[in-house]
Amino acid sequence: MSNGVLSRKAKKKLFRIIISLSFFVMLFVTDKIVDLSTIYEGFGRWFFPFCLYFFIYIIIGYDIITKAFKNIIHGQIFDENFLMIIATFGAFGLAIFQGVNQQKIEGFDEACAVLIFYQIGEFFQSYATSKSRKSIAKLMDIKPEFANLKTDDGVKVVSPNDVKIDDILVVNPGEKIPVDGMIVAGETSLDTKPLTGESVYKDVAVGDEVLSGTMNMVSQIEIRVTKIYTKSSVFKILNLIENVSSKKSKSENFIVKFARFYTPIVCIFALFVAVLPSLISGNWSVWIYRALSFLVVSCPCALVISIPLSFFVGIGIASKNGVLIKGSNYLESLNKVNIFLFDKTGTLTQGVFEVVEVFPREREKEIIELAAVAEFASNHPVANSIKKFYGKEIQSDYSLKNVAGKGIVATKAGVQIICGNEKLMKEFSIDFSPIQSYGTVVYVAKNSEYLGHIIVSDKVKNEAKEVIESLAASCVIMLTGDNEQTAKNISDQLNIKESYSSLLPQDKIEKIESIIESKKQNEKICFVGDGINDAPALMLADVGISMGGVGSDAAIEASDIVLMKDDLRGIIKAKNIAKKTMKTVFQNIFFSISVKLLILILTVFGITSMWLAIFGDVGVAICAIINSMIIGKK
Repeated sequence: MSNGVLSRKAKKKLFRIIISLSFFVMLFVTDKIVDLSTIYEGFGRWFFPFCLYFFIYIIIGYDIITKAFKNIIHGQIFDENFLMIIATFGAFGLAIFQGVNQQKIEGFDEACAVLIFYQIGEFFQSYATSKSRKSIAKLMDIKPEFANLKTDDGVKVVSPNDVKIDDILVVNPGEKIPVDGMIVAGETSLDTKPLTGESVYKDVAVGDEVLSGTMNMVSQIEIRVTKIYTKSSVFKILNLIENVSSKKSKSENFIVKFARFYTPIVCIFALFVAVLPSLISGNWSVWIYRALSFLVVSCPCALVISIPLSFFVGIGIASKNGVLIKGSNYLESLNKVNIFLFDKTGTLTQGVFEVVEVFPREREKEIIELAAVAEFASNHPVANSIKKFYGKEIQSDYSLKNVAGKGIVATKAGVQIICGNEKLMKEFSIDFSPIQSYGTVVYVAKNSEYLGHIIVSDKVKNEAKEVIESLAASCVIMLTGDNEQTAKNISDQLNIKESYSSLLPQDKIEKIESIIESKKQNEKICFVGDGINDAPALMLADVGISMGGVGSDAAIEASDIVLMKDDLRGIIKAKNIAKKTMKTVFQNIFFSISVKLLILILTVFGITSMWLAIFGDVGVAICAIINSMIIGKK
């Protein structure tokens, strides 16, 4: 099933169900009015109704019979197909036995009904899975089918897989951008909704980076390829989508193991129900009928189908809201998270830094120029803000050394520029006066002489306070490499009670490890970062969420949940979806087991018939499926 239309296979199955159900209803009504077992005497008494019902049985159940026998041959005996075949073959056998012994015939109609309604349940399950898969599969539409490669002989249409770095591609209006690249000619507007969920078009021009999978909407552009297809955003996202069901939750794994042991136990118990009371009472047909009803109602279809479906629906709804969840295990873990660790820069703040002060003012030009030289090769937001403020072409013939967590040292022909934080100044024994500031302070020295400092400030995201307030029931902690005053200012604005500042990358990991060691056994930790320099932290936490992960290798590879657009509210959406999904899972488990257990008891004591057993199997499964499908409606 795709795009809301039934596939050929689904249509064929639906046609079989309609034909079988129509014939069954006509035959069933006729049998109840006329009693087909009375039309012929002797051998024909049971053979005539048997032939009519068995014809319907084969039409509706040939695939189940085939699957059951194939599984038996391969050693996979105890599954729902096996239970269906044993129960229905037994019902036919019991009816034949009753007919031969001139007893009232019961079982032909019920045997057919079991498979008809089982197939109806399977069809519902298939339709429900297809519908929820559509939310995820919509993302598959981002896959580019071709690329227009610019050559000396003109434009050539090639596969995106054949494109190489630095190739020039032509993208016409209405075409998808095939690989990540940079615009070298033209300007246009891009529809980024398939990737980010953002409905507003993004205006781009020469020099702007563009991501594969986005749609060119206005005019022709030319892009220079910066990543081959297998490294592009669209490929990574599609790969994630295709493997989304590979990581199962504890609930799903439990159901799989449960069904593996449950089915043979049920078969053994049904055998006891059929044999032991019959040996005592001698009433074999009554107890075999009850045992067969027992087998029908005990089929674990409702659990085996509805539990994975609940998670799949939850993941589908999340993807529709711009949140990619890599597996149901992460959805289950997110529901249990009660400790949230937030990186500051680019996560709680916009990551858009601006130079707000240069001190002393009389040496501003010199300080900014030296800092820009030192930060020439850095893509850190603070470095970019300094280079932007400088606004001129930067000398690039310096030898640059990055001192992790401290700053940059640039050297050339006897000139040494030291640009960084307090720790870097102290490491090089620079005589300076530390200052306390709300923003990030960058100290600048030349040839061991302290020149002054630059203050760079970041802005809190608009939705950050709303999200932190929504997580008030959880423990929220902020981690940052900025100084204590900057961290305090941000945490005060957002009402975050606990924060840790001046953390080097290794310090951040140590802090997370200490939080993990001190947490209670039932507590789960979620780390939220920008996915670029927080990969170790994202992998260390129980659940790692990356912000604005589109286009970031580290985001998609290291995190468990990727927010397709840079909006913290995606965390609240994901948390709510996880809560509703797990609530539905437990509802389905409780409802299925309770109803089945009740009907099993009634069946053993002969209070009910196989018709109620059919509801206990198929009816319960359909109810559970419908309950799973309305996760997004709740």
